[in-house]
Amino acid sequence: MRLHDIGPAPGAKKRRKRVGRGPGSGLGKTAGRGHNGQKSRSGYSRRWGFEGGQMPLVRRLPKRGFTNLFRHEHATVNVHQLERFETGTEVTPHLLASSGLLRSTETSSVKLLGRGELTTALTVRVHAVSASARQKVEAAGGKVEIIGAGADAS
Repeated sequence: MRLHDIGPAPGAKKRRKRVGRGPGSGLGKTAGRGHNGQKSRSGYSRRWGFEGGQMPLVRRLPKRGFTNLFRHEHATVNVHQLERFETGTEVTPHLLASSGLLRSTETSSVKLLGRGELTTALTVRVHAVSASARQKVEAAGGKVEIIGAGADAS
């Protein structure tokens, strides 16, 4: 075998379709576009959702609800998930992400929720906290600090 013998596998490369090159090619005259009509013309492109003048489906269906443009999403962590940390640990969003409790620290702020129980005293630094979660952390001997400018306690 020589370098000039190497090539693609048989059938791996397919020739492009050359349309409008005479009747002998099988794709002459109308070039595979059928006969007259908008779709047979050059430059044809139909806008998204166009149904030939019929009222489009997206306009026939009823609209419900709305999207709040000012929505603020929190990544949530429950109190019982903090049991894995040792007493006296300062729990931050970065520590939560590195321990696998959060997917990432960049996407959103972190809110502590009150599901479960906590027995270790921790310092928890999050962007928001529910009242029950704050109560459970403080009952275990820890404290909750809100981080971020203008952060709310709910």
